[in-house]
Amino acid sequence: MTDDSRELGVELGDLGDELESVEYPISQDELLETHGDTELEMNEKTATLEEIIGPLNEEEYRDYGEVEQAIMNMVGDEAIGRKNYSDRTPPAVGEERQDEGAPDQEGQREQESF
Repeated sequence: MTDDSRELGVELGDLGDELESVEYPISQDELLETHGDTELEMNEKTATLEEIIGPLNEEEYRDYGEVEQAIMNMVGDEAIGRKNYSDRTPPAVGEERQDEGAPDQEGQREQESF
C-alpha cells in the first residue's frame, strides 16, 4: 500500500491491499470471517473491521470500492483529530468560527445563557 493509505483519518495499511485482492462479489459474512479481526488505525485509536462495518449487515460487497466506502461511512469521530481544528489564520473581524469544544463535543464547558 502506498504512503497515502490514510484517508479521512483511517489507516487501512495492509488491510487495504488484502481487500483489493479479494475476489468479488463477497458476502459480508465471508469478508468478516476472513478479515473481521484486522485492526484499523484511526487517529490514536484502533477498531476491528468487524466492529466498523459489522453493524451494516450488508448482504454482499460487489467490489473493493464498496468495502472502502462502508468503512469510511461507519467510522465515527474517533477517526478525526482535533474537532473543528483549523490551521487557518485567526478569524477576521466579524467572522465567527466554532472553536474546539463547540456544542456536541466532549469536554465542552457549560455556558450560561443570558
